[in-house]
Amino acid sequence: MVFLDPTTIIDILLIGLSGTLICLAVHFIPVGGAPAAMAQATGIGTGTVELAAGSGLVGLITSSYMYAYEPSASVALVMAAGAMGSAIMLASTMLAGGFIYAYGVAVPFASAQVKKDPITGERQDIYVSKGTQGQGIPTICFVSGVVGAALGGAGGGLIYFVLMGYYSPLITTHAAAVAGVFTMGVFYVNSVIPSYGVGGTIEGVHDPKFKRVVPKDVFTSAVVSMLCGIVAILIAGGMTA
Repeated sequence: MVFLDPTTIIDILLIGLSGTLICLAVHFIPVGGAPAAMAQATGIGTGTVELAAGSGLVGLITSSYMYAYEPSASVALVMAAGAMGSAIMLASTMLAGGFIYAYGVAVPFASAQVKKDPITGERQDIYVSKGTQGQGIPTICFVSGVVGAALGGAGGGLIYFVLMGYYSPLITTHAAAVAGVFTMGVFYVNSVIPSYGVGGTIEGVHDPKFKRVVPKDVFTSAVVSMLCGIVAILIAGGMTA
C-alpha cells in the first residue's frame, strides 16, 4: 500500500509539521479583532483567519516563485522565501496600522498584558487608556507578529515543496496549481483552529493566553494537518487511477 511507503509517511509528517507551524504562527501575531479597530485593544483590527491566511498566502506566492525560477532550490530556500514574503506582508500591515493609530486616532502604543515592554523596557501600564485592553501595536507586538508571519510562511513553503515533489511527476503542467490550492486549504484550516483557542484577541508571545492555549491548539493542528496530508496522498492516487 502507498501509505506504507517510507517516503509517503515522511511527506505526511512534513505536512503535519507545516500545518503546526502555521497554527503556532497565529498565536505570535497580535490579533486585535473589532476592539483593536476601535483602538480598545492592542493589535491589528481583524481576526485570526484573515491575518494568518493573508500573510500566509503572500508567503505561498514568494515560495512558489522561488520553486518555479530555481528548480534546484532546496527545501530550506523555499521555506526561507515563504518566511520572508509573509514577514514583509505583515510588517507592512502593522506599520500602516501603526500610522493610523498614532496619527489618525492619536493613541499611545501600550500593552495591558505587561507592565514593561519586554524588548524596549518602557513602561506600558501608565499609557493604557481607561476601559481598554491597551492600544496600538507596541514593539513587542510588532516583533512577535513578524516572527509569527515568518513561521507561517515557512510552513506554507514546506507544504508547497512537499506537494510539488509529489504531484509534478503525475500532472506536470498543473502541479503548481493543485499544490497551491491545497496549501491554501491547509492555511485556512490551521488559521481557524487557533481562533477557538484565542477566543477574540491575543497580543503575541508575551500574552499570558499564549502559554495557556498553544499546547492544545498545536496538538490539534498536528493531527488535523496529518489528515490533510493523507487527503493529499489520496488525491495523488486518484490522478494515477
